Amino acid sequence: MYTPDDHIYQEAQLAPMTVAEINELTRKARALPPSGDQTHVLVPDGEDPWVIAHEGHLYYCTVDRLKQKILVGKFDRLAEMASAELVEVWPGSAQNTPDFVEIWAPELQLIDGQWYVYFALYNAKNGEERLFTLQSTTTNPLGSYEFKGQLQIPTDRWAIDGSVLPMSNGELYFIWSGWEGFANTSQNIYIARMTNPWTIASDRVCISRPEHEWEKQGYPHVNEGPQALIRNGHVFIIYSASGSWTDDYCLGQLTYLGGDPLSPSSWRKEPRPVFAKTDTIFGPGHASFVQVAGQDYIIYHAARRSQAGWARQIRAKPFTWHEDGSPKFGEPL
Repeated sequence: MYTPDDHIYQEAQLAPMTVAEINELTRKARALPPSGDQTHVLVPDGEDPWVIAHEGHLYYCTVDRLKQKILVGKFDRLAEMASAELVEVWPGSAQNTPDFVEIWAPELQLIDGQWYVYFALYNAKNGEERLFTLQSTTTNPLGSYEFKGQLQIPTDRWAIDGSVLPMSNGELYFIWSGWEGFANTSQNIYIARMTNPWTIASDRVCISRPEHEWEKQGYPHVNEGPQALIRNGHVFIIYSASGSWTDDYCLGQLTYLGGDPLSPSSWRKEPRPVFAKTDTIFGPGHASFVQVAGQDYIIYHAARRSQAGWARQIRAKPFTWHEDGSPKFGEPL
């Protein structure tokens, strides 16, 4: 029988813990009080947060707890995020939708004045997860959307956590987490050029793979959840590393050095995580970034407590910038 926490996509080569064991950790953690200060918790039960600001409002894109629907909420203050009314934007009554069991990590993005949603579909066939796009048919992010279909990548492999990276010259690039081959041994970060927000124009290039010990806690080894963070001409990709079910899930950083974004040499990986666990907050990762009243915030999920499996909360923290223009996240709150 289907259960919403049964993330079977990890099951193929997961060691030393099985998915059933992780789900048992998750169940137990939900029955215990969370660790850490709860002041900065936006949503007490949630994951893969995506928040975007537009015209004085904030929008939260997520899934329902069964991961069957893409939902968008509108609110004005981060403190209102948990109570915002969530509107189903897909699939609703849409026709000709693909078969799926779960929707993963939807993102709402505004590109050239039009809203798009990017997400992965899991259909209970390990290795067949792929990325898809919706395009708005109105100017309202809570309005109707057209299903644009799968993002077709020439090297067609398992792919999740897709996001758009806009460059200053107007070109669009797509970044995501994928397998190199057909076995679940490592998730890498890939990039490809786009001709428009729903079409891939080049083959994929790997720009990050798990190589440091802090990226390889848990198995399979994981780089996932890449997000663009751009400020004053500086371009960064903030990504999640290590197993999402471990206390050591954390954030790494790639810095764009100039040149062809499709060249791995155009990106520098920081040798240490830029956002990692504390004594009371565990597994901080899969972040999005938003500015509210001139203040930058990192919105991320973290484990409910140590050894919590996939029992997670959505948290917020204000952050600043280093003198070299890179983000200064500090420690999770």
